[in-house]
Amino acid sequence: MALARNLLLAFLGLIFSMPLWAQNSAPSANLALTPPMGWNSWNKFACNVSEDMIKSMADAMVKSGMKDAGYQYVVIDDCWQVPRDKQGNIVADPQRFPSGIKALADYVHSLGLKFGIYSDAGSKTCAGRPGGLGHEYQDALKYAEWGADYLKYDWCNTTTQDAKATYANMRAALDAAGRPTVLSICEWGKHLPWLWGEEVGGNLWRTTDDIQDRWSGKKEWSPGKCCSFGVTDIIDANAALYSYAGPGHWNDPDMLEVGNGGMTITEYRSHFSFWALLAAPLIAGNDLREMKPEIHDILTNKEVIAVDQDALGRQGRRAWKDGDSEVWAKALAGGGRAVILFNRSETEKEITVRWEDLDYPESLPASVRDLWEKKDLGKFTGKFSARLAGHGVVMVRVRP
Repeated sequence: MALARNLLLAFLGLIFSMPLWAQNSAPSANLALTPPMGWNSWNKFACNVSEDMIKSMADAMVKSGMKDAGYQYVVIDDCWQVPRDKQGNIVADPQRFPSGIKALADYVHSLGLKFGIYSDAGSKTCAGRPGGLGHEYQDALKYAEWGADYLKYDWCNTTTQDAKATYANMRAALDAAGRPTVLSICEWGKHLPWLWGEEVGGNLWRTTDDIQDRWSGKKEWSPGKCCSFGVTDIIDANAALYSYAGPGHWNDPDMLEVGNGGMTITEYRSHFSFWALLAAPLIAGNDLREMKPEIHDILTNKEVIAVDQDALGRQGRRAWKDGDSEVWAKALAGGGRAVILFNRSETEKEITVRWEDLDYPESLPASVRDLWEKKDLGKFTGKFSARLAGHGVVMVRVRP
């Protein structure tokens, strides 16, 4: 009898130590075991969204080969909604989405893709449309009815709300609606979501204010209103957060700007390389219908994407730095390493990765493969060196 009672107490202790969202085999329990991949409308189109545009983007995701490369989610960001009806239901703009959101989601699903939608934890969205505050369960039921597989939940107009409790409530609402739905926590890192995001059932959480299509620099949206960041600033902000990422829960350095025109091809390649090494969600934000070949080649490089999607689920980290020269590394399933040699400066440099920076013995022979050139470079012992263009990377896989 005592043994049975002790076993029961141990079992109950285990259950109640689990996050609330996972205690009853919630629909969300096994989502995003690798970082989500997809496309979002905001970076390129902002509020200029419509049914026809989203359909054409879903078509382009398939035709361009992005679906085959692993991209799944087609996500409408802000401005799809207009004021609620008399029953409090959220309503899609009938001019821009005449067939309704369910028909649009059905179309996306018919292509073998998944559908995502946007809302906000406050009274209004960032663009001033109706937010989700006070309507969480009602909205979750509507999203499930429509067939949403992904919810980006923003943080504008939230006043004194507690972030952790707010997102826990939204996860509970999504799970109560019964449809497996990825929850993207978008409160810009203001309340340190990496400390509690996994606990409340978030699958990814933004770590900084918004990205903008530039190499570096922090800019205010307007005097006293923060902020947007360049790529290198976001990389630095994520450098120390590697221990919080893993299968089902990822640090989110914001959506990709690759192809939007503000950076060089070299810089876009560096941008994409780092998002892969950081095990970040790969959410494209360009016009997929009008990609130049070099942009297409960046977004669909399956060897770089494989680093992001590696089953071990580790986020890479900075292993060595000397001024503008850096080495970053990510442990991979099977014992290999993905390595970025990074030149922050504007002039060409030679950079060396030493095996000791990768936690390998100096005497270990290892094969090195260049993931952008897609070619084996041979076997090396103790170190590997390469020359890099300004703002450029060499990204390799090192395998003992």
